[in-house]
Amino acid sequence: MYDYFRGRLAEVQPTYAVVECNGVGYYVNISLNTYTNISALSEITLYVHLIVREDAHILYGFATKEERTIFRQLISVSGIGPNTASIMLSAMSVNEIVGAIQTGNVDAIKRVKGIGLKTAQRVIIELKDKMGAGADVPVLVGFGADNPAKEEALAALLALGFVKSSAQKVLDKLCASNPGAGVEELIKQALKLL
Repeated sequence: MYDYFRGRLAEVQPTYAVVECNGVGYYVNISLNTYTNISALSEITLYVHLIVREDAHILYGFATKEERTIFRQLISVSGIGPNTASIMLSAMSVNEIVGAIQTGNVDAIKRVKGIGLKTAQRVIIELKDKMGAGADVPVLVGFGADNPAKEEALAALLALGFVKSSAQKVLDKLCASNPGAGVEELIKQALKLL
């Protein structure tokens, strides 16, 4: 089993990347979140997961180990295949997925294309215990639907032209240090850090 590829980014599109390692180009399916993190780089490390099917071996790559962990947990749920998990990771950040599962926010998961009510409920039921304290994925504070101030601040920063992944990282830190911050305060602090 492969753990990661480190090499030159030969080609990148929103759904895949080609990573050249020692003269071999590996075609790796990626999420939009990973695309955002790697598209401007020339040398990258992708943490990978290999899916072996009867007719193909398919690589899925992730910019972080946390994203790969979430992917693996998602595909362990009945009704969620690798493509649906990848779509979910494109539609939501790792923090948003963990927050939605921890808080039981079915509506947030249902918004992902291809996931209905029953599948969203199954994701929450099967993964809620895996997202708690001591899990592979960190317990996140101030994320998801129970922090509308963070979501509004993120929308404002995106409207101002900031990159989503950078804005999310800054807002994540701000929400962790000050969970009760309002929208205006989050935006002002984020603008100082971006």
